[in-house]
Amino acid sequence: MNKVQVVLGSQWGDEGKGKLVDVLAQEVDLCCRCQGGNNAGHTIVVNGVKFDFHLLPSGLVNDNCINVVGNGVVVHLPSFFEELNNIEKKGLSAKDRLFISDRAHLVFDFHQLVDGLKEIELGGSGLGTTKKGIGPTYSSKASRSGLRVHHLYSPGFAEKFRTLVINKKKRYGEFEYDVEGEIESYKLLAEKLKPFVMDTVSFVNKSIREGKSVLVEGANALMLDLDFGTYPFVTSSSTTVGGVCTGLGIPPTRIGKVIGVAKAYTTRVGSGPFPTEQINDIGTHLQDVGAEIGTTTGRRRRCGWLDLVMLKYSHMINDYTCLNLTKLDVLDDLDEIKIGVGYLVDGKRLDSFPADLDVLARVEVEYETMTGWKESIADCREYESLPLNARKYVERVEEILGVGVEWIGVGAGRDAMITKKM
Repeated sequence: MNKVQVVLGSQWGDEGKGKLVDVLAQEVDLCCRCQGGNNAGHTIVVNGVKFDFHLLPSGLVNDNCINVVGNGVVVHLPSFFEELNNIEKKGLSAKDRLFISDRAHLVFDFHQLVDGLKEIELGGSGLGTTKKGIGPTYSSKASRSGLRVHHLYSPGFAEKFRTLVINKKKRYGEFEYDVEGEIESYKLLAEKLKPFVMDTVSFVNKSIREGKSVLVEGANALMLDLDFGTYPFVTSSSTTVGGVCTGLGIPPTRIGKVIGVAKAYTTRVGSGPFPTEQINDIGTHLQDVGAEIGTTTGRRRRCGWLDLVMLKYSHMINDYTCLNLTKLDVLDDLDEIKIGVGYLVDGKRLDSFPADLDVLARVEVEYETMTGWKESIADCREYESLPLNARKYVERVEEILGVGVEWIGVGAGRDAMITKKM
């Protein structure tokens, strides 16, 4: 049976999934997005040219790959066309190889306004939302009041849109918004979008049955999942392997290889407890050397040691076939490297990653300390060419997690990747 290959973030996002998707997409027929919106961000460097993907699938870098934005994705059309225009300016063509689900929900500008109002309503709790309107759109979807792509071509679109805005104003109070102007702009956007719209559920499943190779590119990451992440400091969709099924209409039996992408250390954007965070020279070093600035937000990421308690939890939920360990080169200059291997609360070791963030904020991390390798690995392209201590680090991660590392990132470029025999 033909199986779908999946790439998922295993930490708090920003793991560098885009580069692996770019490498794998060179050999696949379809590359699909299954959830999230333009709150995600992947940076891919090809022949010195940097491409920033937010809403569009990274497989567009491969001229022979068909790209699908699935029903589980929420789409802000002005951003969709802006991003499309940006990559076309850099030489990529999406003609006849980019499609969007007629079931995908639409993000409107008022959703983005409401996103900010929601944060204020929560008392400025600093959830870390990108204010792209993603959460309010999924909220509209869950309350059965949202508008999907196919509604753009329905005679009742304008009336449904007015009703949706009225309901938001009832909820959040009066806010300035040009309803009729937005309706007119969406009439033009609907015509522009027509060539991209299709029944992607049928198309993707037909492609699988025909034996075509399909790659699914997850956005965000496990620790941002609405159910399993550090709630409420999470996104608004299912970022797990389950989200692949619901976000594209793929049966679970069609899922094959599930690849978890993890940095060789840990980062997160926004607020919430972060047990292995290093608010010191180590954290600053990881930020500076790792260029830890968000692709979508432009915010400086918080940095800390690799957290294997979190990754064990992530692996338990997604059952990764293998891992892609990225940015190993960022650790090159460190004398010692620590790995978080246990959580203690009041002297007692926790069995798993806790649901209660008050508990998470109190954990004492148990670390293993490893000796650094103190040399550049940027030019390494074979696993055996890595310094002994770098290999020991990789192998210790494999041993603790019980899952193999198949790819190791050693730089930003497309070719800066080691494939390790499993």
